[in-house]
Amino acid sequence: MSSVEQPKPEEVEHLLRNAQLRDELEPYLDEAVLCLNKDEVPTPVENEFLASMLAWERAPILPIAQWFSPELRLPAPDKLSDRDLPRVLCDTISRLFEKRVVLDFTDHLTDRDLYCLIWRDILPSPEKKIDGSSGFLHWDCSDASGDGQLWLRYYATPEEREQWAEDFGHELPPREEPPHRRDLPKAPF
Repeated sequence: MSSVEQPKPEEVEHLLRNAQLRDELEPYLDEAVLCLNKDEVPTPVENEFLASMLAWERAPILPIAQWFSPELRLPAPDKLSDRDLPRVLCDTISRLFEKRVVLDFTDHLTDRDLYCLIWRDILPSPEKKIDGSSGFLHWDCSDASGDGQLWLRYYATPEEREQWAEDFGHELPPREEPPHRRDLPKAPF
């Protein structure tokens, strides 16, 4: 009498889901699927990874303002009074966070400069809108001007500054405390 172990119903479900996901991903197949070691990853974890890949591939690319319903339209910066600016900025940052957009490295900017950055650069930026994602879109506000020195000046740790100097051989800007401390919503990278 042979004793063949029957798979559990949930194992069969996981395997069927895995086959379905792999079939749906075939048109997008690249090395990301090939580097997944099926022998070391449980099928449910692999399915999660494959589902996230499929969601990425199928996600529409839309300006961030269109991630909202209705579309997020802000007053032009020059139409916003100094009195109303903090309230509108705070509301906008909260709404962005609800859509899983996190603003990083903002403490060197005035409130008006940060608002202008959101209005001019972030809201019109076309990005993948992945519904149901647990990830966040991190917007590096220190790089908006293309001046990499801002990050070194205000945000880099001593170790990062030292490594940068070693890697690039350029003189470092002096380290300064950012002038506009903010307590913004944060999310892991």
